[in-house]
Amino acid sequence: MRYRRVLFLPFRSVDGPVNTLAGPTSLFFERVRNDYRRHGSTTFNAAFLALLAYRFGQWCESRRYSWSRRLSRKVYGAVNAPIAILTRIWIPPAVVTGEGFHIIHAEGSLSIHPDSVIGKRCGVMHNVTIGTNMIGGAPVIGDDVFIGVNSTVLGEIRIGDRVRIAANTAVTTDVPSDSVVVGSPARIFPRLCPFPKEGRPPAERG
Repeated sequence: MRYRRVLFLPFRSVDGPVNTLAGPTSLFFERVRNDYRRHGSTTFNAAFLALLAYRFGQWCESRRYSWSRRLSRKVYGAVNAPIAILTRIWIPPAVVTGEGFHIIHAEGSLSIHPDSVIGKRCGVMHNVTIGTNMIGGAPVIGDDVFIGVNSTVLGEIRIGDRVRIAANTAVTTDVPSDSVVVGSPARIFPRLCPFPKEGRPPAERG
């Protein structure tokens, strides 16, 4: 069953339990702190800067009043444009990401379709495309998924939990949980045993 997409409700994502008493601004700072720690606690890390712009875009869309949203969007556009050009990472504010989203190497481009839904603890390498504007729909990606360098995940497909997508792989079909996907066109291989359901991001496990 696919996640229901709710546009511009960025603080209702696929994260775990959320403090319902915390407002959008508190959640914004909490998620920025987590992104900062996850990406080496370095302010000028390209992945952190790109995620900072993404979080700020979400915060702008969460403004209560229409005039405030319009003004915030102009500020976001001015902030995001140079960061996107510098980092070559495009994550629109409408993208839904779960806790622990990790851009492992920011040494190349990353492009994510605005209708994409990404689960918890997803690790993404560089030169990756998630979704495309050439066909309808966008991927829904489960928890604890790793996407290797130079890979593409295209179309209205469902990637299950604990899937490993190898480097240089083009995925255009649904992938069941606990699978390894290799090649272009992709070939799906089941794991002999399931991956851990929770814990550290895929890139940080041995």
